[in-house]
Amino acid sequence: MPKTFDDLVALMDRLRSPGGCPWDREQTYATLAPMLLEEAYEAFDALEEARQGRPDPLREELGDLLFQITFFARVAKERGEFNINDVIEEVHAKMVRRHPHVFGDTKASDSTEVLRNWEAIKAEEKRARATGAPESGGVSILDGVSTKAPALMEAHQISTKVARVGFDWKQVEDVFEKLQEEVGELRAAIDEHKQSEEEADHVRVREEIGDLLFVVTNIARQLSVEPEAALKLSNRKFRRRFAYIEAKLHEQNRKFDETTLDELEELWQEAKKNG
Repeated sequence: MPKTFDDLVALMDRLRSPGGCPWDREQTYATLAPMLLEEAYEAFDALEEARQGRPDPLREELGDLLFQITFFARVAKERGEFNINDVIEEVHAKMVRRHPHVFGDTKASDSTEVLRNWEAIKAEEKRARATGAPESGGVSILDGVSTKAPALMEAHQISTKVARVGFDWKQVEDVFEKLQEEVGELRAAIDEHKQSEEEADHVRVREEIGDLLFVVTNIARQLSVEPEAALKLSNRKFRRRFAYIEAKLHEQNRKFDETTLDELEELWQEAKKNG
């Protein structure tokens, strides 16, 4: 018989039982946290495989991620905090609440209106939970964006959040104008640092590079591209092409310090032709 979610929960219960697995029984929130992040990234990486018609890695990685969720829920149950049913109940109620155009009387003509309503509902939920922060004007729509996420992902989430409430460029061409402005500011900061060699001016260079990257994430968002995934693709492509160069040098029994930059560029162009 095919296994169900209940079977997975039962398996986790067995692993954590007194007669279960010593390693699994030792795990805590702290020890599981890095594994949760790792599994999430592996699932993220497998998305590209699935997009290219190879879904098996994604199926496997989603299973690993689901296993981590049941693991956390089991630890929480042992701590007397909540169980997996509480997790399911809460997310189910939340999704019903945040889709009033499906489960209620609210109307939403397109996805833009859906997202605008979504953010309004989330803000109301946070206001209801908040103890208040009067000095900062209360709850921010950016409170839900983790500051611990990778910077590129955080930038994408920030710009997505504020765009949903109308704080956005009207068209992608406007963002390209901002990109050119940021390139100019970066060049100016680099020139100033070259002249002064002061640490404060180097800090400005770092800030301007950050501004440039932030604008690039906005271009990606305007074009419905997830920047983290796009950069992953570029990383993969670079690895593949650089491996070609390494293989060619190995065939010729040559080392990098024995090869000129022009020769390396020639090999790189060969690699590009091969994909």
